[in-house]
Amino acid sequence: MRKLTALMLIVMVGLFGVSCGDSSEGTSTGRLSLSLTDAPFPTSDVAEANVTISKIDARNKSEVDGNPFIILSEDEMSFNLLDLTNGVTASLVNMEVPVGTYDLIRLYVSEASVELNDGTTFDLNVPSGAQTGIKIFIDPAVQVAGGLSADLLLDFDVSKSFVPQGSSESGYSGFTFSPTLRAANLSTSGRLIGAISNNAEEGVAATVSVIAADTVSAGTVADNAGDYTVLGLEAGTYSVVFEHTDFVADTVENVEIVAGNATTLDVVLEE
Repeated sequence: MRKLTALMLIVMVGLFGVSCGDSSEGTSTGRLSLSLTDAPFPTSDVAEANVTISKIDARNKSEVDGNPFIILSEDEMSFNLLDLTNGVTASLVNMEVPVGTYDLIRLYVSEASVELNDGTTFDLNVPSGAQTGIKIFIDPAVQVAGGLSADLLLDFDVSKSFVPQGSSESGYSGFTFSPTLRAANLSTSGRLIGAISNNAEEGVAATVSVIAADTVSAGTVADNAGDYTVLGLEAGTYSVVFEHTDFVADTVENVEIVAGNATTLDVVLEE
């Protein structure tokens, strides 16, 4: 049984969309849409990793006279992040917002919990997430222009965010919730898709780690058919590592990601 922390670097969890583009004369708002996705850590112990979002706001750094923060939602929304994998998203917000430069999202998480496959549930302490919001900086900032739209990806790292106390062998005494997120502008990023199989042409549910400069940028876990999707990768060249306990790990170098496009990478793993 793999510990929940074993693949902490390759878990991707979250999508946010932001509208942007060139200004239209006389138009003072653009469309802002937010959605959520997750690529969970592989484990046979955990059935659910849940968060409840009570509020979302964004900072318009172009606002100089008033409050730069704009409330995007105050509706309570709950998600099992493990349901959102391989490009599956859940819509959070789709609305008109003032034009400007948005450089920060604040996500207010009021509750978090983990449920094991045996039904054991742990309610987790949320450090300041309900009061001050979890800050997700957008770098580079997103330009929201009149009458146009684009998307921003929020990557919520589940394995870093839900840290187990104990193990499958000794038993779990609880989990620590330490939310870890990143943001990527989908209008300037691309995605990696493909299929992982073995020599018998059967799908392999391997982990996929996308690496730049010796740092894991994002990743996912393929489904049982071996299909995978990694969203929100900034344009550039990466190394991609494919791993499964029953197969020899494979690394593909110099994989090019192009903004606004999908790069297809299929691999066959050897036993």
